[in-house]
Amino acid sequence: MTRYRAPRATRRTALAVLGAALSASLALTACSTTSGGSSGGGKEITVAGTYSIESLDPASPSGGGATGTQLTSKALFSRLVKPKADGSLEGDLATEWTPDGTATQWTFKLRSGVKFSDGSDVTADDVVASFQRFIDLKSTNAANFTGYTMTASSPTEVVLKATKPDAAIPYKLAVFFVMPKSVQGEDKEFFQHPVGSGPFKLEKFDSAGTVVFAPNSGYYGGEPKVTKVTIKKMPELAARLTALKTGEADLIWGIPDDQLPQLQSDSNLTVQTVPSTAVFTMWFNSSIPSLKDAAVRRALWQAVDFATIIKQLYPQTGTLSDAPVSPVTLGYSQQEAQKYDPAAAKAALQAAGFDFAKKLRLQFANAEFRQFNQAVVSDLAKIGVQVDLLEKEQAVFTKDLLALNWDINFQQLSNPTFDGANTLGRLYTCAAKRNGYCNPDLDKLLAAAGASPDKNERVRLYGEAGKIIWSDAVGMFPMAVKFAYAWNKNLTGVAPDPNGLPDFSTIGVSGS
Repeated sequence: MTRYRAPRATRRTALAVLGAALSASLALTACSTTSGGSSGGGKEITVAGTYSIESLDPASPSGGGATGTQLTSKALFSRLVKPKADGSLEGDLATEWTPDGTATQWTFKLRSGVKFSDGSDVTADDVVASFQRFIDLKSTNAANFTGYTMTASSPTEVVLKATKPDAAIPYKLAVFFVMPKSVQGEDKEFFQHPVGSGPFKLEKFDSAGTVVFAPNSGYYGGEPKVTKVTIKKMPELAARLTALKTGEADLIWGIPDDQLPQLQSDSNLTVQTVPSTAVFTMWFNSSIPSLKDAAVRRALWQAVDFATIIKQLYPQTGTLSDAPVSPVTLGYSQQEAQKYDPAAAKAALQAAGFDFAKKLRLQFANAEFRQFNQAVVSDLAKIGVQVDLLEKEQAVFTKDLLALNWDINFQQLSNPTFDGANTLGRLYTCAAKRNGYCNPDLDKLLAAAGASPDKNERVRLYGEAGKIIWSDAVGMFPMAVKFAYAWNKNLTGVAPDPNGLPDFSTIGVSGS
C-alpha cells in the first residue's frame, strides 16, 4: 500500500504564518494547560490529523487502503494479528497461528470472550464473513489474497488456505479487520454507526473530516485511559503547529525537518522521530526504449547527489537508503551504495546512446515532495538530461501510475505489513506490471521467499532479490524515512508508529 503525507506549506510561508500565530497567542500559550486540547480538560485528547478521512470501511474498493481509513480502523476494529513497532507480530483476535508443512494453510485459534461494542460475541463466523467481504470488494489490500479462502473449522478456530505456499500470511493480515457477519457489500449505513471490537466506538464522523472516538468499555484489552479522542483534519502545516503550541491539539506528526528545532526547544513538548517502513522510491519505466537498458538507469541514479539533497532537506527524518525496503521490513538486506559521479554518469549515458534531446517525464503527487523532486531534476539537468516535472492530483497520479504513463515515478512507499512480500513480492514481479521491469530469475527468488516457512531463509532470499532490483536500477531508492511526532508532555503512553498510525488506546493524560 502506498502512503502519502499531506501537502505542507513552503518553508517561508509556514514560518511566517506560524510566527504570527504564535506571537498573537503567546499569553494563551504561557498559561494554558493541555489536558485535552480544545476539550477543556479531563481525560480527552485532540489530534491534529494530516490525513484525509473519507471512509471508515477498511475493505472499501475506493478508500480502504487510504492511510486515514487505516488509522480509524485500528481504533474501531480488531484484526487476527497486529504488528508491533519493531515489526514483530502479536495476537489480536488470534492467540495462536500455525502453518502446515507447506505454508499453504494457516490455522488461527481465536481469543475467547471477545465482544463487539454492541455486546454481541465475536465468532469464527464473523471472521470468515469479514474475510469473504474483504475479498469480494476487491480493495487494494485484498490483492495480497487472490484466490485464498477462509473457513471456520470450529467456533474458536479459522483456517486460511492459500493457492500457493505463503509464509507471509500473518503479516499480510495486518490490513484485515473484522466486523459483524451481518455486514455485506458496501454497507454505507453500517459505517455511519459502525460496530467493532476495537478499543474505541465512533461518536462522530462528519463531512469536514472530524472523527470523535469514545472508549469501548467492553474492549478485551481493557478500556482506554482517555474518555474521548478527537481527530481534526488539519492538512496545513502552520495550522497543526499552532494548534499544538496553543494547546488546541495534543498530538501531531508528519512534521518537516525545518520545524523540528523550534518544537524541540519547547519544554512543554516531547518530540521524537522513529524509523518507518517508508522509502522514497523512484521507479524507472523499463518498458520504454530510452530506459530499457539497466546501464542507462544506473547512470541516471549516479547523476543525482542524493546525500546532499537529504542533508539539506531532511537532516533529521531522512537517511540515505541502502536497500529497496526499509531496515524495519522483513527482507531488508543492505546493498552497495550508489556513488554520486556526474561525469561518469554522463559518459555512461553517451556510451549507451542515450537521447539527450528527449525529455523524461517525472511524476509525483503531493506538494510536500515538490522540493525534493525539483532537486533531482536540477541534478539531472547538470549532465544534460531534460526532465518535465509533473505534479499531479492524487487520483490522476494513481491512474497514470497503473497505466505506466510516466518515465520516472516518485512515491513514498510504506509497508503496513512489515513484510517484504507486500512490497518486493507484490510490486516487482513480471505479473505485477508496475514499472515495466520483468526478470524471470527475480520472479523465482520472490516466489521462493514468499513460500519458505523459515524466516531466516526468507530474509536471505529477499536479500538476493533486493540485490537484483538494486543493481539493475529498477528504480532509484534515495531515502529511508523517519516519522516525526510531537506531543504535549502531559500525555503518557504515546508510542510513535512506524507507519504514521498511532495507537490511541495506549495514551493517558497526567496532571491538570
